[in-house]
Amino acid sequence: MAASRHPENKISPLESLAAGTIAGAVEATITYPTEYVKTQLQLQNKNAVKLYDGPLDCAVKTVRERGFRGLYRGLSALVIGTATKAGIRFLSFEQFKKMLADEDGKIAGQRIMLAGLGAGITEAITVVTPTETIKTKLIHDQNQPNPKYRGLVHGVKAIVRSEGVAGIYRGMTAVVARQGANSAVRLSTYGLLKEKVQDYYPIDPVTGKREVPWYTNFANGALAGIVTVYTTMPLDVVKTRMQALNARDLYRNSAHCLYKIVADEGVKALWKGATPRLGRLIFSGGIVFTVYEQIISLFDQFRADNASR
Repeated sequence: MAASRHPENKISPLESLAAGTIAGAVEATITYPTEYVKTQLQLQNKNAVKLYDGPLDCAVKTVRERGFRGLYRGLSALVIGTATKAGIRFLSFEQFKKMLADEDGKIAGQRIMLAGLGAGITEAITVVTPTETIKTKLIHDQNQPNPKYRGLVHGVKAIVRSEGVAGIYRGMTAVVARQGANSAVRLSTYGLLKEKVQDYYPIDPVTGKREVPWYTNFANGALAGIVTVYTTMPLDVVKTRMQALNARDLYRNSAHCLYKIVADEGVKALWKGATPRLGRLIFSGGIVFTVYEQIISLFDQFRADNASR
């Protein structure tokens, strides 16, 4: 992902899209319960009845009251969205890298962060905003005395019927800010870590690329996830509040939402849900980059085998 002696500009758009989509689907399915818990904690505000005392309490109460499947409420929206956004993220990231590369085809430093920012903004506008809004509304609806959404399809139809298409694009400014920052930090951090470690591994004689083992990619992705959580958490909290069922009544826009959170609940409230999000991004970063790199390696091997015939 960063500059190297064997640049990755041989990756075709279709390959990066396919690898990213598969990686996103695998990651979302495995880590969804932590996303569910994080969203529940963020939806609690000072004026609402406090349902949960923390991540563990939220998970235990959910399983006790709704069964294990309760932790997967809204999963369909997130898996579809995560698979699609991961595909678009890696596709657009590779394209932005090519646009920003120097005359030697290499990219590093501020340019790789800019490529990540561009990828994040692209996925935020095309996929993340509607899927995150739907997921948040489905989870929030579950907390109501009389839930009105019977599932993903029914929920989407009901939201569009009552709020119009704009209803699934609620909080887009916050999503663009968060996703742009997420991808800029996550992709550039991973790229930097990968650049630092890959020279310690041998070159594959078939593909001509460094044979970085899966566990190293997993560790790099996990570390990138940790950095991402603590640098972008306030944007994630604002995004979640702006997508809640009662957001139209509470906030005028994302800036007003940020002001209200700090004024009513203090600065620490901007890091609500950090623990479950940290749990998710450590594993999601490890999973998504590992799966992506493995699939790209398979494409490289397939291409090399065909070329040798």
